[in-house]
Order: sequence, then structure tokens, then C-alpha cells
Amino acid sequence: MYQLALKISVFFLCFNCSFAQIQIVDSETKYPVSYATISFGNGNGVFADDDGRFTFTEKLYHDIDTLYISSLGYTELKIVTNQLPKTINLSPLTEQLQEVIVQAKPTGKFKVEKVKPVAHQDYFKCWLPTIESEIAVFFPNEKKRPTQLTKLYLPIKTEASNWSERKKSTAKKRPFSTLFKVNFYENNNGFPGDVVTYEKVIFRVTEKSENIFELDITDKDVFIPKNGIFVAIQILGYTDKEGKLLPNKKYQEVKTRKGIVKVSTTFRPLLPFTSEIPKQQTFIKRIFLNNNEWIRYVKKNIARSKLLAEGLNNYGMGIKTHVYQKQ
Repeated sequence: MYQLALKISVFFLCFNCSFAQIQIVDSETKYPVSYATISFGNGNGVFADDDGRFTFTEKLYHDIDTLYISSLGYTELKIVTNQLPKTINLSPLTEQLQEVIVQAKPTGKFKVEKVKPVAHQDYFKCWLPTIESEIAVFFPNEKKRPTQLTKLYLPIKTEASNWSERKKSTAKKRPFSTLFKVNFYENNNGFPGDVVTYEKVIFRVTEKSENIFELDITDKDVFIPKNGIFVAIQILGYTDKEGKLLPNKKYQEVKTRKGIVKVSTTFRPLLPFTSEIPKQQTFIKRIFLNNNEWIRYVKKNIARSKLLAEGLNNYGMGIKTHVYQKQ
């Protein structure tokens, strides 16, 4: 028994040594920079976990020689992989942080209003999320009053473990545990602009989650500006049972006649897209591609999209708000 335990200990020791864990911290406070973005400069990348840690080895990413590390509120850092320290310091953008508008919470009466989510359970009408994708939905402030976002309603689609039983409501679900991040952006001439808050909003979805995932953000004190707000979600990756982000490789290398092609891993759950929303209000961006720029999710911007070919051009996110009376 002792020899078996020793072998197991040696195995895990060797396993852990084969991975190089690096931590990203604030250069002033030395606190971890949670969920920082680590771009490889080739259209791929990873995210740090809640402790600011990520895994990088030459064996895992043999063709990557430079990392571009960034996080909201910090100066981007470029660093070569053969000089990676165990701790990476990011410098805060003091001026940028001071520009964030801090709004005092209104007092008095408010009216609860909702924008209902639009969902369905059709596998073939769903977005396949990848690690580099961020999806933003626009919500106007039609009454131009102080309006607090209190809940998000996020349509999701889980999958049956057995494909032949996919239409049965009682079918056993394919297990997963996925970490998401929510970002809030100002309206900049009809496109997502500057961030509204630097506070990190993280949530986890599993196969046991409801088809409409409800996320309570009342304590975040997010208010919709007069010209509207973009609410965006992005996938950070799969987690363990405790919700800790796993250091999995986020793409696969496929051999073709033209050489090695990197194919992004698709994550669960699926995200239902719809044609039932009159206004086109969905935008997407590839975090590691196209200079991180937003584009409107329409046919002229995206070629060969089966969803757009069928008119499925919106993600049916819903919201709950508190609309305060005028003082």
C-alpha cells in the first residue's frame, strides 16, 4: 500500500512539474489580476484564472514565442516566452480608471421592468461558443431615467449524452462546467465602446442549469446610460467541480495539405440565436483576432454563417431593470 501511494505521489509530482504556472499581479498592490487575457498574437490565446494564474510550456505551445498580456484597466504587456518569469506585473492605467463614472444609487420609488429573453431548444439554430468569442447585445434606455440593471436572462442549450434521445426532456445531459464573464460597454455611435464598470462579473454554467440562466447583478450597481448599454458575455473555459478554471489547451492542431491548421475548441452550453427580434442588436468580436474590434452580426460582415443564412441574427438575451422616478 505504501509503495502504491508513493508511486501515485511521484506521478502527480511529475505531472505538476511538467506545467509552468505563471501568475499575473498588479504592479502596485501585488494583488492577482483575475481573468487577464493572454494572447499569442496568432489568433489564439488563453485566460488567467481567478488567482491570475495561467499555464504555459514550450511543449504545450511549441510555436509561440511572444505573449501579449492585457486586462481592463491595465497597460498591455508584451513579453517573449523564453524570458517568462514566475510572476508578471501589470501596470494600472490610473487615468483610465479615473474616467469610469461612479453613479450614486437613486433613492425613492422605482418600477420593475423586463425585456423577456427569446429562447428555443433547436440544436441546429445555436451558436457554438469558442474561447475567443464575445457576444454583445444592445439595450436602450428608452425612458432616459436612472435605470439599474438587476438581472440578466441568458438563453442556453444543453445537450443529451445520447444523440438519439436529444428530443426527450428526460434525457441524461452531456456533463460540462463552463466559466463565463460579463462585460458592460457604453454605446459609441451604435457600437460597444468604453467599459461601464471594471468590476468583474463571473458566473458558471453546468448541464444542470435551466434553459434560461438567471444572473442576479443587483449588487454590481450597473446603470444604463441615457444612450443605452451593451451587455456582453464571453467564455473563459471549462472548470473543475469547484469552479476553478482548468488549464486546458483552447484549440486543436489539425494536419492538412497546407500544413497545421489551428481549430478553436467549441465549448458548452450552446447559445440559441433567433430571428424573432425585430431590431438587429447583436454584435460579436474575436478577442484574439481583428485587433479585438466589434462587428455587427449581419450577413455582409460574416461569410459562410449558417445561422445568418437562416435569418438567425440575434442572441435573445433578456434583462430586468429598476427604473427610478424623476427626482
